Amino acid sequence: MTGAVVGLLREALSERVDTDPSHLDDARADKSEHAAPGRPIAIVHAACIDDVQATMRIATATGTPVVVRGAGTGLAGGANAGAGEIVLSMRAMDRILEVRPDDLLAVVEPGILNAELNRALADHGLWWAPDPVSREISTVGGNIATGAGGLLCAKYGVVRDAVLGVDLVLADGRLLHLGHRSVKGVTGLDLTALVIGSEGTLGVVVGATLKLRRLVPGQARTLTASFPSVRAAATAAAAVTASGVQPAIMELMDAACLRAVHRMLDLPDPGEAAQLTIQTDGPAASVEAESIAATLTDAGGAVRLARDDAESQLLWRIRRSMHPAMETLGTTLIEDVSVPRSALPAMFDEIARIEREYDLVIPTVCHAGDGNLHPNFVFDAGADAAVPEVIWQAADELFRAALRLGGTLTGEHGVGVLKRRWLADELGDDQWELQRQITRVFDPQGILNPGKVFTP
Repeated sequence: MTGAVVGLLREALSERVDTDPSHLDDARADKSEHAAPGRPIAIVHAACIDDVQATMRIATATGTPVVVRGAGTGLAGGANAGAGEIVLSMRAMDRILEVRPDDLLAVVEPGILNAELNRALADHGLWWAPDPVSREISTVGGNIATGAGGLLCAKYGVVRDAVLGVDLVLADGRLLHLGHRSVKGVTGLDLTALVIGSEGTLGVVVGATLKLRRLVPGQARTLTASFPSVRAAATAAAAVTASGVQPAIMELMDAACLRAVHRMLDLPDPGEAAQLTIQTDGPAASVEAESIAATLTDAGGAVRLARDDAESQLLWRIRRSMHPAMETLGTTLIEDVSVPRSALPAMFDEIARIEREYDLVIPTVCHAGDGNLHPNFVFDAGADAAVPEVIWQAADELFRAALRLGGTLTGEHGVGVLKRRWLADELGDDQWELQRQITRVFDPQGILNPGKVFTP
């Protein structure tokens, strides 16, 4: 059967079909370092909507599972493909189809990288707000699939706030145009919002109409504050939120994270300090930076305003180097929970408790402006690269702690493979089953990204 499916794909798509064993092996894993069992049967490098529709029609006719893939930068195993599956790569569909400065929108294909998009939009005095740390290597389609966020979420929103519509190819090859180009639009159910964060289980996003912003006027200001403990830094971050001043970015790195990054970048040892790094923007950036500095000083922080752009860029390079620095420590399970911002100190207390009880070090970085934490479980992987059971036990404690504090299992990475066992704990059995049934309305055969998200 596998040979027959590949034959049909080659007949319809010719050189777009890739069966190179090394490429197939690459498609088994993402940045989570989790790999799917077995090897997919082929990769289709789609260049246009017709390629996607042809692939899905063959998949439906033969009952062959399809895994949609962008740049492979996900952290939950959501785009990993295994035995018997077709990989539908969207990376080559990377054009900007339209930019409308008068309507503050752009229409793009899903394979364009975040950073490339914003470099092009800057020529029009515009930008797209979602700002993942991986912006230089992550695609807009991948952002939509996972409901991605990033550093600027607290002030400018997440992907769901910045997408007006999507073009979606269903499992049977039909093309839908969801959403609208107008600012307002409430006709029928909001299927665009349903698709965002659906992790490839509802259809293939082949285009997106994005809500843009004007470039922010004025000079951004960057400041840092060092604290003797991560709890003190979290308390200070909550105080900034409570003060009513809205920073564009507010990031927290605990001592273990900060040391790892400084070591990798060959910077001076920061000792045991935890650090908040904050950016203000807009016409009031300087006034807001001074107000935040006063709040942080009152909270016990040692505050420093960046002297110039070079120092500011270094401070943000330190933050954006977090994931590569973790890779220097060993194999890393990068987690992603969110809690109410006022609960950040309590969540860091829970992480400290879990470290003690399981004899682990869990370096943690946090989008403190919106309460999204990324605890990193670092371990020595065995020959099979499996996550040790003690790590899963500690992760289980961490997830349940976040839920107890009114939080969620994932703020931006998605469920994929790695968190599916906990999904019903957050949703409840009835909502879990209802959501699973919704996926079957879009994909009756269950061929889109099987084994992800809603698998019992």
